[in-house]
Parts: sequence; C-alpha cells; structure tokens
Amino acid sequence: MKKLILASSSPRRAELLKQIGLDFEIRAGNVDETPLPGLSPPELVRCLAEKKAAAVARQLNDGIVIAADTVVVWQGQVLGKPLDEDEAFAMLSRLQGSVHEVFTGIALAGARSGKSLVGHEQTRVFFRAIGEDEIRRYVAGGEPLDKAGAYGAQGRGAVFIKRLEGCYTNVVGLPLARLSLMLKEFGINVL
Repeated sequence: MKKLILASSSPRRAELLKQIGLDFEIRAGNVDETPLPGLSPPELVRCLAEKKAAAVARQLNDGIVIAADTVVVWQGQVLGKPLDEDEAFAMLSRLQGSVHEVFTGIALAGARSGKSLVGHEQTRVFFRAIGEDEIRRYVAGGEPLDKAGAYGAQGRGAVFIKRLEGCYTNVVGLPLARLSLMLKEFGINVL
C-alpha cells in the first residue's frame, strides 16, 4: 500500500484512520487557519484542508497526504475552536436546543505525483436543551477547548446530541465514507 500521511495532530482523526485499519504517519503542517472572508462554509473547509495537504506534501518525496478541516455553523455563524472556557460556554449556550451544521473539508495530495483531490461533507446536528449548570460542568471538564463548536460527539458531548442527519464521523472530524471514496481515486481500497 502507498504511504499515507495524516496532516493533522488531532487524536480524533488519527483514531478514525486506525478504526478503518489504515497504516499512516502523522506530520502536522504549520498553516494559518484564519477563516478567509467571503467564503461559504464548504468553500472555507475545502480551502483550509487543501492548504494543509499541500503544505505537508511539499515537505515529502513520496506518499499521499490526508488533510481535513472542520467547522460548526450555527445560524450562518462559523464556530471554530473556542479560545477559552468563556467562549466555549457562549458557543454551547447558542447551540443548545437548536440545529447546526458541521462541515469538514478533506484534501488528498500526492507528494510525488502532484495529484490532488478535495471534497467536503455536511451533517446536521440537533442539540437538546441544555441547562446552564450542565454547560458549566462540561466546560470545566476541559473537553470542549480543542474542538470546533466546543463539543466532542465522540466524548461526553454526545449527551447533548438528540439526532444527526448525515455522517457521524464527519462530526468527529473526518468523514470516513467520503475519505474511502477519495482514496480509491488514488488507488487505495480501504476494504
């Protein structure tokens, strides 16, 4: 199998790749992730994922780089990772009792071939009503601080989710069904 490189330091993305049996190296690129004005959420995550993949691919002689970027969108507002506990509390207060979308952009880049492929996934997430005290306890536990939208669907944040429309692993940060189809275009079959 061709060498795979995950251009991310996200433990969740690494776990998802391990879950489907992929062997890979981790090499996070140093890319400015400041949201670009004027881009729609799908355009934004695709652009950032592509920048990450290209940055890492330029450092390599061989292999296929996998990069991703995830944002949460609530009422048209992009919610990235919270800067601190206060921002995490504010994000969760907005999301509670409502519906939001999670967008993840995926980019693959062949280090030697220069071939690249970019896609994205969208999932609707329905949150139950959450009391202020619950939000404070969740934030105090530290889980929300490194996650877009200030919650982890694969962790304790799962208790806030009433239902999903779309791909669950997209909400975690890497839509595996879409990724497997993209890898096929690089000659890699997951199964």
